[in-house]
Amino acid sequence: MLRQLIVTIMGNVDSGKTQLLDTIRNTAIVESEPGRITQSIGCSLITTDIIKKICGSLLDRHNLQIKIPGFVFIDTPGHAAFTNLRKRGGNLADIAVLVIDINEGIKLQTQECIDILKQYKTPFVIALNKIDLLPGWISNPETSLLENIQKQRENAMLLLEKMLYEIVGKLAELGFNAERFDRVEDYTKQIAIIPSSAKTKEGLPELLMVMTGLSQKFLEESLKVNIKGNAKGTVLEIKEEKGLGTTIDVILYDGSLKQNDTIVIGSLNEPIATKVKALFEPVPLAEMRDKKAKFKAVKQVSAATGVKISAPELGKVVAGMPLRSCLPDEIERVKEEIKKEVEEVIIETDKQGVVIKADSLGSLEALTKILKEKNIEIKKASIGSISKKDISDAETSYKKDPLQSVVLGFNAELMPDVKTGNVKVLSHNIIYKLIEDFEKWREDARKALEAKEIEYLYKPCKLQIMKGYIFRQNNPAIVGVEVLAGTLKAGTPLMNKDGITLTEAKGIQQEQESIEKAEKGKQVAVSLPNVTVGRQIHESDILYSAIPEEHFRELKEFKKYLSPEEIAVLKEIAEIMRKSNAMWGI
Repeated sequence: MLRQLIVTIMGNVDSGKTQLLDTIRNTAIVESEPGRITQSIGCSLITTDIIKKICGSLLDRHNLQIKIPGFVFIDTPGHAAFTNLRKRGGNLADIAVLVIDINEGIKLQTQECIDILKQYKTPFVIALNKIDLLPGWISNPETSLLENIQKQRENAMLLLEKMLYEIVGKLAELGFNAERFDRVEDYTKQIAIIPSSAKTKEGLPELLMVMTGLSQKFLEESLKVNIKGNAKGTVLEIKEEKGLGTTIDVILYDGSLKQNDTIVIGSLNEPIATKVKALFEPVPLAEMRDKKAKFKAVKQVSAATGVKISAPELGKVVAGMPLRSCLPDEIERVKEEIKKEVEEVIIETDKQGVVIKADSLGSLEALTKILKEKNIEIKKASIGSISKKDISDAETSYKKDPLQSVVLGFNAELMPDVKTGNVKVLSHNIIYKLIEDFEKWREDARKALEAKEIEYLYKPCKLQIMKGYIFRQNNPAIVGVEVLAGTLKAGTPLMNKDGITLTEAKGIQQEQESIEKAEKGKQVAVSLPNVTVGRQIHESDILYSAIPEEHFRELKEFKKYLSPEEIAVLKEIAEIMRKSNAMWGI
């Protein structure tokens, strides 16, 4: 028996994912979301009858007979539902619809979705949304998409082509061959792009038709299920429901589940075994997160479907965890299977690396994969808020490598009253942004550590004794100097243009106040012991910092922390010293 196609809707936060589904369902979920942005995962059933109604004569025109019983659509903030739609060995979504705003193109979150789709090798089509907002576009939902495109004025038609192929070009850079759906020659090698408008319904019949055709041609084997077998599913969300207590929204992808069945669900610790108290299935076109949605209490559900489960002991369940039904005498075996599956994602090693936290098992898995691809070591990975224990785990890395004393939180915030100490905590709701922030912090921190390492070194400095500013000739000599390059620090040894070390900047004064250093362009009074003006030093003399050879070699390694003027002075110093020793500093 064929089950419903599990479809996840992905895309940038404002690409129009929920509105697209609203149009298909004739609902208004997007209007109820704060800021019209999807806040939680939603699931809805689209039956074959509804597909036929929306596609109309398009199916007959292409001689397409619908064999599948329909779609289970998953809507999500960003890609959260996709990563939570997981089963042993990968993601269970059959196909994804990547929604792209034609006017915005591929944004950072879109790219992240593409990368995750690529990781899980999930087939997808692109709904190129908001064509109705193209300048000069005339909407006509009564005709087919291709007919309507042909009826557009030339400027609107050309603009559609231009913006579509900008997306095609960007996808090519990301490793995908894409084309407008009617120009696709091989659906196994090319991604179909369907221009569409969630607002006007343009392109939606074509989108459903392409998805139906693809699933029946290439996915039929994976849609076969044994509805008499034990239920297999994944937890999408945990909710408190009035009169029911803690419930879980589950996507069921295999078998059947009945009231009073024993179920085992993964948790952060030991898997939970409980009994189904009640089952609620959304009616076709309803939406699980809609407060006004019509649920029907049912005795049994079969894959594939979204279902709300009421049962005891659900408080420790987290999103993304596997769910299995079993006989009472199979509980311990199923617990071990689920425990092993969860442990494959929640890793902890003795190796050095960052600590990562995520809000769900699926998100944790996605974050782990991307970090490993970037060769970022992971010491510990787990689910939930960032706790005192996480900070403590990260703290242990500080002495060995401060750059790994980090906690990365994806949709995971620091718990109240937890002090971070030496640990850097970074959190974000976009994986790539989180990693981007981490890489920037790591680079800045590395520079700061390296800069600290060379603080003790004598830096390149060049100064000139000013005419008419001899305040004392000796014991010590006090003269006015101008810093020509670099920074003059108190205690810096000074040499002449012949490489002979004469004295040191014992003290520096500016406007009769002692200062520790003087930057380029400053004119200051300097105390110089062991020299006499008119003998070892003279007015207008150029002096350099007398850099020891070992300091010179280290400075060469850290040239990126020196200014261009300092690098130029360093070269001058090397040239001076190599007059007497050709191998100096090499």
